[in-house]
Amino acid sequence: QVHLVESGGGLVQAGGSLRLSCAASGRTFSDYHMGWFRQAPGKEREFVAAISWSGGNTYYKDLVKGRFTISRDNAKNTVYLQMNNLKPEDTAVYYCAAKFGGVGVTTLTRYNYWGQGTQVTVSS
Repeated sequence: QVHLVESGGGLVQAGGSLRLSCAASGRTFSDYHMGWFRQAPGKEREFVAAISWSGGNTYYKDLVKGRFTISRDNAKNTVYLQMNNLKPEDTAVYYCAAKFGGVGVTTLTRYNYWGQGTQVTVSS
């Protein structure tokens, strides 16, 4: 069992930055790949970014490339999502998730464990 807790969400003006954190407990953190997803009101949950167990490979949704950066610190059992130049369309609840194996890192249904989410609101 893996327990994930997100933090760092909040209200920010367009063009601003936020850094989300996701603290993991339970199984060995470096055993699994980590991902960030988001869900806006009335929309389906969508992939944002993912990182391999070692941190050597990262993956991004096209719309966030160049603005968001995913990273992890295996010594601290934490994954981060640095979000810069935020836009109103980035407003959503952001979830971190964990999966075993490198297949389908951008696919929601491939993830085994989920956090409770943190709200990010970007005002125009």
